[in-house]
Amino acid sequence: MKFFDPHIHCISRTTDDYENMYLAGVRAVVEPSFWLGQPRTSVGTFIDYFSMILEWERERAATFGIEHRCTIGLNPKEANNEKLADEVLEILPDFLAREGCVAIGELGYDSITDAEDRAFRKQLEMAKEFDLPVMVHTPHRDKARGTQLTIDVVKEFDFDPLSVIIDHSTEETTKMILDAGFWAGHTLYPATKLTKERFANIFFEFGNEHITVNTSGDWGKSDPMLVVKAAAMLEQRGASREAIQKLVWDNPVEFYGENRLKLEKRK
Repeated sequence: MKFFDPHIHCISRTTDDYENMYLAGVRAVVEPSFWLGQPRTSVGTFIDYFSMILEWERERAATFGIEHRCTIGLNPKEANNEKLADEVLEILPDFLAREGCVAIGELGYDSITDAEDRAFRKQLEMAKEFDLPVMVHTPHRDKARGTQLTIDVVKEFDFDPLSVIIDHSTEETTKMILDAGFWAGHTLYPATKLTKERFANIFFEFGNEHITVNTSGDWGKSDPMLVVKAAAMLEQRGASREAIQKLVWDNPVEFYGENRLKLEKRK
């Protein structure tokens, strides 16, 4: 079985993580643009960050046999610094056009402020302009309200719903997202937000259509092996290997698109 982690912040991982991921069967990842653990203070730091995940991180992952792609966007946490946000939004188009960028994201809401809403809408306009899929970040607090607002705003832009993935979904939001016609992404953590055990319950309730699972692998308590561990749990609980393979490989490829990903053909 091969694995694709469609949402992992690889810059926070060590080379040992990459090696272990490869040994476990991970062959492709997508790294979304996000927050560095504390707010950035100038547009230059965004330029360096976007360049790093587009270029250096892709090279680092390839050293361990893993194909790396990324999404580019202004994250909602930093949209609240409106002066800086305007500067970042101005330079985004250059990075959206570069090789290796397979979607715009993470976009959306964190504290559900007017500034976040403004940045979200501006970037949705860019997604239309560049014909890119959209990766949406839903807030970890007040998730249901933030998710419904996300759905309402995205619908205003007349996207094909299957070009949008609404991530960080939980038991509270998966049905809402799927009923609206979007992809539902599920971010697993060892003990908080959404564990592999809770995701397994979601999987057996909703199946694997338009559902993905990822690790985030970020700077807090996280585990870059959780997609692999979740797959093992699903098999132990009776899911077929075919259904699991669709979840952990075919679905991410379908969402981002083979033509954008340009992955090597692997058996």
